[in-house]
Amino acid sequence: MSVPGVAVRRGAGYWLAGYRTMLRFELTNLRTWVVIALLIQLLMSAGMVFMYGFYFGDMPSEVQTFLVTGIPALALVPIGFVLVPGMIMQHKLRDTYDFVWSLPVPRIAAAAATFTISSAIGIPGTVLALWIADLRYDVAISISAAAVAAILLVSLMATSVGFAFGHAIPDPRVANLLTNLIIFLVLLFSPIVVPIALFPDWWAAVHRVLPFWHMAVVVRAGLSEGLIATSVAASYLALGAWTLGSWLLAGWVVGRRK
Repeated sequence: MSVPGVAVRRGAGYWLAGYRTMLRFELTNLRTWVVIALLIQLLMSAGMVFMYGFYFGDMPSEVQTFLVTGIPALALVPIGFVLVPGMIMQHKLRDTYDFVWSLPVPRIAAAAATFTISSAIGIPGTVLALWIADLRYDVAISISAAAVAAILLVSLMATSVGFAFGHAIPDPRVANLLTNLIIFLVLLFSPIVVPIALFPDWWAAVHRVLPFWHMAVVVRAGLSEGLIATSVAASYLALGAWTLGSWLLAGWVVGRRK
């Protein structure tokens, strides 16, 4: 039902205007934090390449290839599970959270602005990590269309989970503790740069439900041949399910705000 004298704002032009507005708002409001986050992501991505090399020492060519092709997926984990919740927590700590959702722009445009900033921070670090790994280790990798699609999907999935995570947990302190716990578990106890076959059966079964192993599978399959013995399609479906579930949760949480 329309109200006389009130214009209903809709359409692609209105959405794009809202997206540009929210992008400028986020970059202005969090400019120092975003710059520091980009620097940390670049340093962390480069550092992981050398760190795992120190741990594993001299490695056969196949092991080096396995390690290198897992680094991009590992580099994207902090983006979704730390950076994106951190952006949302910054608004909650500054008491600007309610203000953001009161702005007269489509809520999906506000979400898209968050996704754009996180991707602009995460993907350069991922590319840097892959480039350094290629120089550091004697491996043969190929950047295919499948690899690009896999990295974009992994970035979208991780960001989606972090977006839902940041909105669903009301207390920023609790969210901060949980994000640190997730990073600790992923860096030390996830089958991204270590084959899942080396994990205990129960822990491997858990990781077949969690997204981290599937992230590594799709990226590794796009960068190399012969390393993946499992169904890549199943991992794509799992990542799609995590992405969709995260959007549904985020939509429910944000939709409750009037």
